[in-house]
Amino acid sequence: MTSTTPRSTGEAYDPASHSGYGEDHPPRMGFFTDTSVCIGCKACEVACKEWNEVPATGEMDLTGWSYDNSSMLGASTWRHVAFVEQAAPAPAEPQNAKPAVSLGMPSLRPEGFLEPEVTRPPHEDAGAQGPSGSIEGVRWLMSSDVCKHCTHAACLDVCPTGALFRTEFGTVVVQDDVCNGCGYCVSACPYGVIGKRESTGRAHKCTLCYDRIGADKQPACATACPTESIQYGPLEELRERADARLAELQAAGEPKAQLYGRDPGDGVGGDGAFFLLLDDPEVYGLPPDPKVTTSALPSMWRHAAAAAGALFAVVGLAFAGRR
Repeated sequence: MTSTTPRSTGEAYDPASHSGYGEDHPPRMGFFTDTSVCIGCKACEVACKEWNEVPATGEMDLTGWSYDNSSMLGASTWRHVAFVEQAAPAPAEPQNAKPAVSLGMPSLRPEGFLEPEVTRPPHEDAGAQGPSGSIEGVRWLMSSDVCKHCTHAACLDVCPTGALFRTEFGTVVVQDDVCNGCGYCVSACPYGVIGKRESTGRAHKCTLCYDRIGADKQPACATACPTESIQYGPLEELRERADARLAELQAAGEPKAQLYGRDPGDGVGGDGAFFLLLDDPEVYGLPPDPKVTTSALPSMWRHAAAAAGALFAVVGLAFAGRR
């Protein structure tokens, strides 16, 4: 097992070098996903499945509660486009707006018209909806989620067979033919990315198209994205691009816009796949403060060794006292 438990963090930390690659290895590559321009077309999901030959999860996946039919990342869903339907206040009318004048057209309701009652779920704030629950009171947040390729990856720490390894690009890949299906990586991932496929019993996740980037090609999802919401390139360059885009959105009136996974000082040392969000991470189903789940392993082993030593000492003293 190769330990990736955090020993140092910062912009200059290089996980590939820490994993034993020489100084001449390629720069760290990654994804920057700008959710503000995602249109929810799911072209990335289709491209990922086609290129990597990822099987379908079912004949007709309908959740019953969302237009998002893939619902979450897993062994057979390496890219997942989340659809978040969010109540939003209807735009306020200008202060100097003149009252509407009836021209006899059907667009203006006649005098005495009664607004039909609209049934809403009890948890929804009716005041935040548009007239009669119309689309005016709703905004959609779309986000294409993927494996984060963490700087300090807990899945690497716990894999007993070496099926998970760090590539020269700083990404994390599963070798399914080496995986023994123990599932340790599934529970170790702080993002819930990795899953076990029922048909094989082995773990699977995004490889950041290791075969394509090794041949100087873009990952399939980034190639298929029509709005360039998914951007691929050297991680340092993507971080600079993301900082500029964040400043642009905040200046345009998006106060909750934020970068997620960009900070090398966070609980996983920063992500190789990070995001620009328009709301809090929880809205998108992301943990607000992810941490390496194996960060306490060294101290746990020390405490276990101390407890075992104390136990042997007590047993030894007990036997010595009988003589």
